[in-house]
Amino acid sequence: MSDVRALAAQALDQVVRGGLSLRTAFTQVTPRVADSRDRAFLSALLHEGARWWLRYDAIIGRLLQKPLHRREPVVHALLVLGLVQLAVLALPEYAAVAGTVEATRTLKRPQLAGLVNALLRRFLREREALEGVIGSDRLLSSSHPAWLVQQLAHDWPDDVDAILAANNAPAALVLRANRRRTTPAVLAERLLSAGHAASVHSWLADAVVLEDSTDVTHLPGYAQGEFSVQDGAAQLMPDLLDLRDGLRVLDACAAPGGKTAHCLERHTLDLLALDRDSQRLTQARDNLTRLGLRAEMKTGDAAQPSSWWDRRLFDRILLDAPCSATGVIRRQPDIRLHRRSGDIERSAAEQTQLLDALWPLLRPGGRMVYATCSVLPRENAAQVGAFLARTPDAQLNHDAVPARFGRDVVTGRQNLPGVDGMDGFFYAVVEKAN
Repeated sequence: MSDVRALAAQALDQVVRGGLSLRTAFTQVTPRVADSRDRAFLSALLHEGARWWLRYDAIIGRLLQKPLHRREPVVHALLVLGLVQLAVLALPEYAAVAGTVEATRTLKRPQLAGLVNALLRRFLREREALEGVIGSDRLLSSSHPAWLVQQLAHDWPDDVDAILAANNAPAALVLRANRRRTTPAVLAERLLSAGHAASVHSWLADAVVLEDSTDVTHLPGYAQGEFSVQDGAAQLMPDLLDLRDGLRVLDACAAPGGKTAHCLERHTLDLLALDRDSQRLTQARDNLTRLGLRAEMKTGDAAQPSSWWDRRLFDRILLDAPCSATGVIRRQPDIRLHRRSGDIERSAAEQTQLLDALWPLLRPGGRMVYATCSVLPRENAAQVGAFLARTPDAQLNHDAVPARFGRDVVTGRQNLPGVDGMDGFFYAVVEKAN
């Protein structure tokens, strides 16, 4: 697997130093890995490497007199992955060390093979002391950036440690059964028969939970459009929109199309899926095709309706707004490497613009659902509170969000990462006065 380790190091360097998303980096290198077990190993290396980069980057800094990250960044990434194999993936010591040293040669850096071997073996000798020092530092022990830990401590002082722990814990794989082609019970039984530990969710109407992560494209029913991957927190959307057949609906930031599809699986709608990213909208269209669904799709900026709106009012508007994504770090660990504190005010300003631009498109008596996958009040409760204060005909329907979902934050409900097995998510339901 030395080639897989070398590929993972190159891809991880692109994530950390090049700003590439983890999903894009994995997609780019996957075609070079034929064996399914090697692909799974590659995925584990990349995800855990991104998740624990800040922690093991700091440990490497303590073990090396002359840092490698500037002159040999890919080998530095390989060293992080070596420590991840030993401390996180718990691979046999010989296999992890030997494979990582061989990957150094694959990367055409044979002169550094001795250094890589020595550092990994020194870590094994001094691991308890090193991790004791790191463990006393909340930032490094949790592998989160300082700005985010400080923000979480301010916003959720009683929950910050639980949030950090949830961000580092494995997340269950949740599927959404396509009601037009199957039911959760039938889907779960089919997966069980194929050897996958699957169960119907206790209260989400369309959810099936898999105990172990896997390549879903190889699961029975995927090619037939019987299910999609969607976290449970995101599966509340059709219920919150209070959909009925025939309603005119706008999904304002639709790509990659999961919530659009869920709404269409439930009801026959006049639905417009809008997104400013044409490439991601194409992906959404492909997803709908696999599921046997159709929607009108337009490329456009939801904050600039004059460029795409046909002047017909909508009965329902879904605004799953662009945000910091701080509620899904457990699934997308590269977020902690890419977000900066200044991003929050920029996303909040965009959310404000979107709310104000879309509200006039909603008919009197209509309903807007505002949602984010953020845990930061600036993007959530405070955002909705400010909107209500400046919008006289906007009325909060607090009871529309199930009381069992997350916690009451006055202008909506907030779920924190890992609570009830779901991602961090915020919902507010706002209705327009007649």
